[in-house]
Amino acid sequence: MLELELEEDINIRYIAAIDLGSNSFHLVVAKVVGNDIQIVSRHKHRVRLASGLDKHKNLDAASIQRGVDCLATFAERLSGFNIDDVRIVATHSLRTANNAHIFIQRAEQVLPFSIEIIPGTEEARLIFSGVTHTQEEMNQKLVIDIGGGSTEIIIGKQLQPLFLNSLHMGCVSVTERFFKDGDLTSYRFEKADGYIQQRLKDVKSQYKKMGWDSALGSSGTIKAIREVIIGLGHEDGVITIKRLKEIIDGLCQFGKISSIKLSKLAEDRIPVFAGGVAILYGVMKELKVEELHFSNGALREGIIYEMDDRLNRTDIRMRTTETLAQKHAVEVIHAEHVKHTAQSLLKQYLELASLKNKKELYQLLSWAALLHEVGLSINYQGYHRHSAYLLQHSYMPGFNSEQQQVIATLSRFHRKAIKMAERPDFYLYRNKDIEVLIRILRLAVVLNSQREDKNISAQLLLDEEKWTILLPEDIEYTALLSSDIESERQYWKKAGWSLGITLNK
Repeated sequence: MLELELEEDINIRYIAAIDLGSNSFHLVVAKVVGNDIQIVSRHKHRVRLASGLDKHKNLDAASIQRGVDCLATFAERLSGFNIDDVRIVATHSLRTANNAHIFIQRAEQVLPFSIEIIPGTEEARLIFSGVTHTQEEMNQKLVIDIGGGSTEIIIGKQLQPLFLNSLHMGCVSVTERFFKDGDLTSYRFEKADGYIQQRLKDVKSQYKKMGWDSALGSSGTIKAIREVIIGLGHEDGVITIKRLKEIIDGLCQFGKISSIKLSKLAEDRIPVFAGGVAILYGVMKELKVEELHFSNGALREGIIYEMDDRLNRTDIRMRTTETLAQKHAVEVIHAEHVKHTAQSLLKQYLELASLKNKKELYQLLSWAALLHEVGLSINYQGYHRHSAYLLQHSYMPGFNSEQQQVIATLSRFHRKAIKMAERPDFYLYRNKDIEVLIRILRLAVVLNSQREDKNISAQLLLDEEKWTILLPEDIEYTALLSSDIESERQYWKKAGWSLGITLNK
């Protein structure tokens, strides 16, 4: 009774992370108690999305159905969870699939939480975070994670990744490429090794140059290899190149994937085991990793720890924004003024349209306002397009693929002609909301075009589809500003939008 009373006095929060991998889907549920995070349950289903990708990079109906069925099962465990307490990330197969939107539409019918497709670099960062948070403190470390469709290799220190890559090779894809007919021969493994060498040739020198004090492997493939090594009599479970070669020789003696019988190797891991072994052997050999130890932390643990308020993801994204702004010599004071005006206009719009719970729109607009001029570091001519390119292709820790695309899109359309046919479609955000953000950012940029050293606020009026801006009395209404505003009105008119400007006297 006393324990129950004490537990009731403590603020407890339950959070959950789902990792939609190329081979398996994972659900981790954790309890946040005070300063501690306690994992309370783990669930895994073998889905093998990667094996459902055809030559046109479309997921077949069967793989989509397997994934949806799995998520329907997860939904039962997550019944009653708040939206903010669940994060779902998708990795290589859904990054690659041209019809990922179909999977996501189907998934939303059984699971009422948003699915984020994350870039490979973000996947690597979260893996490193998961490993770091679940290990004793070490000096500089190398982390290797082999998934179904990609392999992440990271060097970092404490919580900070220093060099990371996501390579397009995984246990499913390599098995499909080199062992598709089920034959296991030394020739097949040599071909796979050559392929892996090619994948590593442009990055291996940087890894070896940076060095590491310890090497760790995470996720299912490396865990399975470790178990097999223990089954072969190496009780410490340490993975070495020599022991991997011992496994490869044993696989070749079996001759066929269907004939594999290895102590401690789970039956559902057998179909993709050869591909995973080939990758790890090639990576360790090329990077000259002497010993690899297994870590229980992985991508989903990284998500869980980042959901804790003490490691707020918004802070990570703001640091990313500030770093990019500094890197591209953005005039931060001007960008802050644009952000202030944009936030004020968005607040008014949401109130006038009777819309609530749009916190993410404020964040996206703020980040875009701070970064819309990064393209000036390339050239003034067409700098909005340069900004969009940089923001779409830069490494942006904390952002998923769609958030990065939204920020790039807002920057692309913050000035000049409004060619909405060039605007990409989104699945996490409504196209109407993105259009509103484009309008607001354009207005904020125009109202601050004189680059005055002060915050400018303007009143917004809505009359059906017509927007009217009441300019403040203290704005310096020069001939240049008048010309900029008139040009903007014409851009809106060509886009089918209506804009009125009035001096508030």
